[in-house]
Amino acid sequence: MWALESQNFFSHQRLPHNSTTPSLQNGRALKEIPPTRLRKKVAKEAAFLLYTSQEKEYKQAKKRAAQTLGVHVLPSNIEVAGELDKIAEENEGLSRQERLLQMRREALDIMETLKDFYPKLVGSVWRGTIHKSSDIDITTFSHNPEDVCTRLQRGNFKIAKTEWRSVTKQGEKETSFHIHISLPSDNEVEVVVRNPEKMGKHERCEIYGDTVKGLGYSQLKRILKEKPLQKFVPR
Repeated sequence: MWALESQNFFSHQRLPHNSTTPSLQNGRALKEIPPTRLRKKVAKEAAFLLYTSQEKEYKQAKKRAAQTLGVHVLPSNIEVAGELDKIAEENEGLSRQERLLQMRREALDIMETLKDFYPKLVGSVWRGTIHKSSDIDITTFSHNPEDVCTRLQRGNFKIAKTEWRSVTKQGEKETSFHIHISLPSDNEVEVVVRNPEKMGKHERCEIYGDTVKGLGYSQLKRILKEKPLQKFVPR
């Protein structure tokens, strides 16, 4: 298991932000490293930044990792995701599987409460790639977000905060309502309320490059009975 608090990581000493690692400081050594190996080094460094919450977005994590290593090579998001999965597995071990099972069960309870709003489990709990900072992501559909809030409150779920957010996807601006829930287990939940017109539309995952399918209530219930730890990632 890696000691994440250590100043040494991935066989290079972690240096000040504006420095490069010793092995990559001179151009000759840099040219001798195959591009595939450089990509892997950057992917590992970016994954470490994400795992330790030093960065929240893949794009920024990759840029910072490349700068730290003194290279101009950027890996794909799926390469970083693979390294992030490895870090979580090696550091969290069996407790990671136990937490995934717990989070999927908690998601099912919330989705049962929100069945009238066509809930779907998405994100790392759907994928099966959670790590210590992961939360539960559920997408719902309604013209009136207050109805979703009311249903959650009737189900005795504690709403920590709510907010409107706007994002641009494939050139199209979309506004959605976000409900943040705190569970007794200390796990966090984010329920997103989207316009019903978006229901059934396929979206491409920015990390894995595949279609975000997620799991509906009945699908998640079946998975928990048959393959509770199943992963949903491209091979």
